[in-house]
Amino acid sequence: MSSLIVSPGLTSPRQDATELYRAFKGLGCDTAAVVKILAHRDVTQRALIQQEYRTMYSDELTKRLSSELSGNLKKAVLLWLHDPAGRDATIVREALSGNVIDLEAATEVICSRTPSQIQVFKQAYYAKFGVHLEHDINYQAFGDHQKLLVAYVSTTRYEGPEIDPMMVEKDAKDLFKAGEKRLGTDEKTFVHIFGQRSSAHLAAVSITYHHMYGNSLKKAVKSETSGHFEYALLTIVRCAENPAKYFAKCEFSNPYKISPATIMMDVEFPPP
Repeated sequence: MSSLIVSPGLTSPRQDATELYRAFKGLGCDTAAVVKILAHRDVTQRALIQQEYRTMYSDELTKRLSSELSGNLKKAVLLWLHDPAGRDATIVREALSGNVIDLEAATEVICSRTPSQIQVFKQAYYAKFGVHLEHDINYQAFGDHQKLLVAYVSTTRYEGPEIDPMMVEKDAKDLFKAGEKRLGTDEKTFVHIFGQRSSAHLAAVSITYHHMYGNSLKKAVKSETSGHFEYALLTIVRCAENPAKYFAKCEFSNPYKISPATIMMDVEFPPP
């Protein structure tokens, strides 16, 4: 999982707030200064900066940033000022109820989070927007994709490393029977296993599937499913196999356009 690298020249929240205020003065905003500060602070530090800014200037930092910035930079910086659960809730709500419905973005956030992270951001979702996450999923998604997302946000899955080898082998066999072995696909089996099993279990199933049938589970998913349902299954198995590799691939060269999967992680922007 990615981690924030805090700038070695640590400053106080008051000093950061002062520097941000200076960045807003004059003609235009000094966006490089804004990025240099906020991209190199962790969640707690950003919260303290916001408190200091409010105390010193009787203004909300988020309001000032919204008026000074634009485009992807504005969107990225404002999201970074949320706590992780609040960011997830905001991204998913916008994806499921904004002017443009983005089921891929919602799927990416939901299917890349741990069960405990999902439970916290579900609470934030309801607190912020007064509606349950499952309601919005049911309203916007459909078919097997809808069933998988609802199962994934509703099930309390085990988060430890222990697995049951016999159950792992059974699931690998069941997935093969539900997909590559038959004509057509038994999507219900895929929804049940991917929506109910722990990450450690699914990682073991992926290895066992390859050993038993000579094909990767990801390739089986690609050949047997499609669309948002396929995307959700692949996201789940990739995060189960190697979450660090998955999040690394989600990062991209444009530092101001943040992937829904990685925006929760404390990943620093490249220096301006």
